[in-house]
Order: sequence, then structure tokens, then C-alpha cells
Amino acid sequence: MRPRGLDEVAGQQDVLRPGSPMRRLIEGSGGLAGPLSAILWGPPGTGKTTLAHLVATASDRRFVELSAVTAGVKDVRAVMEQAVQERSLHGRQSVLFLDEIHRFTKAQQDALLPGVENRLVILVAATTENPSFSVIAPLLSRSVLVRLGPLEDEEIRAVVARALVDERGLAGEFTLPEEATEHLVRMAGGDARRALTTLEAAAGVTADARPAGADEGVAEITLAHVEQAMAHAAVRYDRAGDQHYDVASAFIKSMRGSDVDAALHYLARQLEAGEDPRFIARRIVIAASEDVGMGDPTALQTAVAALHAVAQIGMPEARIILAQAVVHNALAPKSNAAYAAINAAIADVRAGRGGPVPAHLRGSGYAGAARLGHGDGYRYTHDEPSGVGPQQYLPDDLLAADVDYYRPTGRGWEERLGSRWQELRRIIRGR
Repeated sequence: MRPRGLDEVAGQQDVLRPGSPMRRLIEGSGGLAGPLSAILWGPPGTGKTTLAHLVATASDRRFVELSAVTAGVKDVRAVMEQAVQERSLHGRQSVLFLDEIHRFTKAQQDALLPGVENRLVILVAATTENPSFSVIAPLLSRSVLVRLGPLEDEEIRAVVARALVDERGLAGEFTLPEEATEHLVRMAGGDARRALTTLEAAAGVTADARPAGADEGVAEITLAHVEQAMAHAAVRYDRAGDQHYDVASAFIKSMRGSDVDAALHYLARQLEAGEDPRFIARRIVIAASEDVGMGDPTALQTAVAALHAVAQIGMPEARIILAQAVVHNALAPKSNAAYAAINAAIADVRAGRGGPVPAHLRGSGYAGAARLGHGDGYRYTHDEPSGVGPQQYLPDDLLAADVDYYRPTGRGWEERLGSRWQELRRIIRGR
């Protein structure tokens, strides 16, 4: 069911709009400098290999396909040598489709540079991972980056409908009722290949379920058949590239935003994709201090306990511990006052603010300290009737500026800390 022309391609309308680099490449419009190489980046089943084949069909180009999983530098050089012969003897340009380029090492990618630079080959490379992380900069600069997105539900529906009737597909031997179509489309998750694979498997289930000697007419693929062929939705996630960071970011922001259901969804997504539970636990610890802070100090206790428990227990039980910590973090009152306070203090230190430590606060536990005046005038807090007394703690310049790094919010536990800190400031600084 691979599309044979642009009119059969489902989705990717932005990428294939008239005049776009990818469309010009497919149509054979190279311009003055000749056709550009392209790096196709997108999730599985969105048309990367299809577009590469369409590029090859333009102007009778020679098509060579390599997989970065099995190919090496020797294979790349062989393609380049053949490309020279094709151009010299037949005047044909060669298209090298390299699947999963992110699996190529830097040295292997370096071997592609001369051929791409000299337009000896048109490189069409496909990757499911962010090229910024996985493709060397010289190769990126010599190619156009084409980002493909998951197909929309209606586009998946069109792919399935065509496969049901096309001679290359099920050739009209099966029907798919609406409820079964809805389930298949939803569970495909924008992956056309997954949708077609599931349709084929469901057709097999339907054929197997047909009673012996039954009429060989058109068979109906029921919802039960589709459910049997597809156990659950594909998890879109990679542990080293942008999806890893996107899901982790959404996870943290959902806890920060107090949406416990969304936070649990992204937790489940990470776990089902095989993410290291210790990585997740560390993110929860950070969020408990950065986003909850003194709004609920016990959130950090829960998060740290979860971190240690996960390391000792492991999966699958660790999911329960992580869920408890996520729920605590998400539902706790939020405060980033401590986080903002340390950032402000560090900014002052980096800017050179903060003079010498006041003499009465300096260490006095060594010979000669008294002669230098260290410790003179220091007031021992525990001797004060209320446990706190007036005394200068800040360096002179910061005291004069009356810095206030820590600004408590009025949420949760911190609500009571605000009034206490104001009273302490009044006693300590006298203002």
C-alpha cells in the first residue's frame, strides 16, 4: 500500500505544499545548484520511506537503500563509487536512502559528507530522533531538515479505507464497521504503518474465525477482531532524544500545574516506554523542592523516600511508590520562593555584591582571632529571651540595600511562615 505518487500520500500537507523543498525534490526541480539532500525527521509510520521512494522516481534516478543498523563505511563508499559510474556512463543521478541515520556513528556520517557536498548523491536520510542530537552539524548544514508529524485521524481513516478496497491491500474481501474503524484509528496513534499492520492482522483473525465450509464472500472485521489484533496503543517515546525530554517536561509541568491526572498519565507513559524509574524519581525530588518548596515541606520528604524506595525495590512495584510521590507533589500547595531566593542570592554573588563578613560573625576558634577582633560583639541567640535578637548578619552593602531574597507566598504552610519572617526581620534588622 506504499503510495506510488504524491496524490496517494496521506497527510504531510505542509511538507508537500507546492514550492516546498521536499516537493521540488520529488518533482525533480533542482534549481541552479541541483537538488538538495534532505533529512526526514518524524515518528514511525508517517511517510519517511515513502517520500524517499518518491524522490527516487523523479527524473529516472537510481535508488539505493541502506539501513544504518547494518551498513558501515565500506557500504557507503561502495554507493559513492557506483554513483560516479551511473553519472558518468548513464547520466543518472543516485538517491541514497539511509534509514535510521541516528544509529550511524560520527565517523560513518563523516563518510557521507564528500558525496553530499559534491552532489554526487542525493541523500535522503530518515530518523525518528531529533537530528540536533543525532546528526553531525556538517551534514545538517548540507541538507534541508523536513519534519514530519503524526497523521491526523481522518488521514489514517483514509489510509485504512483505501487498503480495504485496493487490489494491493484487502481487495474488497473484508469490511470494517464504524466502531471497529474508530478503535483502529484511535489506537494507531497517527502511525499509518501501525494502522495497516493492525488491519492486516485483524483480517487474519477474521479469516481464522470463519467457520469451516462457510461462504467465502465478503467478511466483516468486527471490533473484537481489531481488539484481538491490537492489544494497546503504541507508546511514542525514545529514551535519548526529544520525545524523552518532551514527556519529562510535560510530566514536571503537570505536577507544577496541579493536574494530578495528567501527571499520572505522563508517569505511566514513561514507565511503559521503559524509562529508568530512578530518573523519574530524581525529577520528582527536584520538583518537590523547586515547585512545592515550603508550600508543603513534607512533599520533599515523600519524594526523597520514594527515591530510596525505588532504588531498593525496582519495577514493577516501583510504579506504586512513584505514583504516591506524584500525587503528593501534584496536590500540594505550590511555592517556588526558596528556588527564587537562591537564584537571586547567586545572582548577587556573581555580580560581586556582598562585602567582607562582619567581624563579629567571623571564626574565633583559633589563636590570634581575638587580636583581630573576630567575634567581638557577637550576641549568642540562645541567650536572648525570645531566642532571637538584633544583630547584623548580612555584609554591609547588602544590609544597606535591605535585600529580601526569600519572599514567602501566602499558600499552604508558607502562609504562616510569611508573618514569622516579617517579625524576625523586624527584630534582627530593626526595620
